[in-house]
Amino acid sequence: MESANALEIARSLAETSSGQHTAVSVKDRQVCVAISVFCALLCLAGCGGNDAVGIPPSVVTNILSNPRFDGDIEQVSPTSYAVTQGMTPTVQSVFAGIDPTARTEFRAFLNFPLGGSGGVPLNAIIDGAFLEVLVDNVIPGNGSVPIRVELVAFQPPTLIGTDFDRTALPPLGAVLVSGNVTAADIGQFVPVDVTSLMILAQQRGLPEFQVRIMENLGPPSFTLIEIDDAITADRPQRAPLLTVSYH
Repeated sequence: MESANALEIARSLAETSSGQHTAVSVKDRQVCVAISVFCALLCLAGCGGNDAVGIPPSVVTNILSNPRFDGDIEQVSPTSYAVTQGMTPTVQSVFAGIDPTARTEFRAFLNFPLGGSGGVPLNAIIDGAFLEVLVDNVIPGNGSVPIRVELVAFQPPTLIGTDFDRTALPPLGAVLVSGNVTAADIGQFVPVDVTSLMILAQQRGLPEFQVRIMENLGPPSFTLIEIDDAITADRPQRAPLLTVSYH
């Protein structure tokens, strides 16, 4: 018998039959993380069938973003940018989308370390990967915005204004959140399947999984979303989370 795959559980949460994303509460994410750990332990316990054919067991790892390098960039004019990087007692969220009042665009950047204990080995084969972010606010309240997640790579991982620009910092790949983000997502985790991006990161041997989160290309929605990136004691239950299954 094959062990349960935690990424299959995440995938069912990310999409419904209508193609809309399913928001996940903080409590539900705690349950999902617990399930993923349980599934990983089952896999590590070993299945006779897998061992018999020499297939290594799957491993599921949960990686929180690095608040030191998370941030956002606001384009305040065609050639001017405001960079915010690093979470502090007064800055504990990042923004993506267009401010409906100022009409300036924000793009968020999240950084997930892939090395070390609890990371993803360079020789691992990726089975699946999901990103979850907790939505703190949607402005305006009746706003609706399509969200694009792009894999980017830059070292050192210090943001500069031109990282906002897709020409100056070209994406290595991109995926879309299934369904627009709306006020219904406030206080909920929005999941997105980033398997294709994680495979690209692995193929390139990237030390970090770095993503740029922005309003999708096309007509402007003039909607801004605030993504939780708290550095409080409950960060493990609130921070952006990357869940990767590999063997």
